[in-house]
Amino acid sequence: GGVPPATDLVLGAAAGCLACVLTNPLEVVKTRLQLQGELQPPGTYPRPYRGVLRAVGAVCRADGLRGLQKGLAAGLLYQGLMNGVRFYCYSRAEDAGWTGYPGGTVAAGAVAGAVGAFVGSPAYLVKTHLQAQTLAAVAVGHQHNHESISGAFESIYKQHGVAGLWRGVTGAVPRVAVGSAAQLATFASAKDWVCERQWFGEGSWAAVLAGGMVSGVAVAVTMTPFDVVSTRLYNQPVDADGTGKLYRGFLDCILQISSKEGLLGLYKGIGAVYLRLGPHTVLSLFFWDELRKM
Repeated sequence: GGVPPATDLVLGAAAGCLACVLTNPLEVVKTRLQLQGELQPPGTYPRPYRGVLRAVGAVCRADGLRGLQKGLAAGLLYQGLMNGVRFYCYSRAEDAGWTGYPGGTVAAGAVAGAVGAFVGSPAYLVKTHLQAQTLAAVAVGHQHNHESISGAFESIYKQHGVAGLWRGVTGAVPRVAVGSAAQLATFASAKDWVCERQWFGEGSWAAVLAGGMVSGVAVAVTMTPFDVVSTRLYNQPVDADGTGKLYRGFLDCILQISSKEGLLGLYKGIGAVYLRLGPHTVLSLFFWDELRKM
């Protein structure tokens, strides 16, 4: 508390972007793992990406070291928009006293995350397209073959209009709402818990990091199924009218993945999700907390 919501918008955007630069390589790996074996039974498809470390090596061999930062510009745009709006809304909820009610922190986090996800959805769409693009030998999922971030926005807009830029948002809103609620609620609770037991001093960076690490576990477990669905909806090919060729929407995507890939299909890439979310949660919340103090 104590920081004007407008300031929190800027601080939240800055915190998300700082964390994104360091965690984007894991975002690339996560996207590839989640698209691998799309709508195919386990064991019936080639696996160019086997686990996080091998996937990192596969990306480097196919795209070079620069391949680990694919979609970074779109990722920074998304983090700036989504986290700026998310932390702004959460700060407004704090100032209004909503977080003081039972369950208020979770509700405020969910609403803030949903609004942020909607605003940042076009950037996430382009980021997913760019991160999935690679050589045909190791390609997974549909290849959109954009030349650049600006070319991607232009191509999508020309083909499908403004609505096309928000394709897949039905998967993004529940994804970030669930993740944001888990992140903000567990971060605050874990930070208070370790301070109450005097493991770390009140307001110390160690307490912030401990809260962030616990939060990362909670977010990975709760958000991975939504993350897989979101990636699939964003990356699927579409008809001339913008209708998805593989999935009709959020629920259809969940049902198809469950029936064809099994329930574990909804947890594809969870290792990469946590290895990305753990540091990202720690870094974004740490930067946000420290920037607010400053």
